[in-house]
Amino acid sequence: MGVIAANPFDFSFTPARTALIVIDMQRDFAEAGGFGASLGNDVSRVTRIVPTVKRLIEGFRAAGVPVIHTMECHKPDLSDLSPAKRDRGNPTLRIGDLGPMGRVLISGEPGTEILPELAPIDGEVVIEKPGKGAFYATPLGEILKQWGTRQLVFAGVTTEVCVQTSMREANDRGFECLLAEDATESYFAEFKDATLKMIRAQGAIVGWTAPTDAVLQGLANA
Repeated sequence: MGVIAANPFDFSFTPARTALIVIDMQRDFAEAGGFGASLGNDVSRVTRIVPTVKRLIEGFRAAGVPVIHTMECHKPDLSDLSPAKRDRGNPTLRIGDLGPMGRVLISGEPGTEILPELAPIDGEVVIEKPGKGAFYATPLGEILKQWGTRQLVFAGVTTEVCVQTSMREANDRGFECLLAEDATESYFAEFKDATLKMIRAQGAIVGWTAPTDAVLQGLANA
């Protein structure tokens, strides 16, 4: 057993039944010319967490605990993209449009790729997801079941959308979840702050939160 000093109270975990899930650290959300920037967002907020996310990933790899990566993307024919998602908002580029890094959020395009500093290594699972949550229309749940995983540590972007949605999906499926506070980010500081509070409210109603240092310390001591 391991213990991470977390909020609202310590997070107990078993390394052999734990996995790290890194949500959507993609070029389209972190680089100029990508989808995030087309929405008018300051993508530098995402790039600032890259060293911390890298340190977290490396710590889990060193401990022999699985790392899973997700990418939000759609099929080239857009058959898994609803009009409600494509037509929302007023971006300069919509999903499927041709942009500076290829077609926006389309599987196999350069912009959909995970940032090179955080790229998966051989043997790590990469989940392509058409929705906000990592479980919707993906094999993630079945993979975790096969592994016997019961505890999940989350990182990635954005805190209030894909990260929180994935944590809530996991919570409903019986997983115990912790979010690494400084390895996640939003384009809006107030949204991140509010999400962290919502996650750990009322006795960890969705899950726990902890700094990356505390996560790695708990992993090292386990």
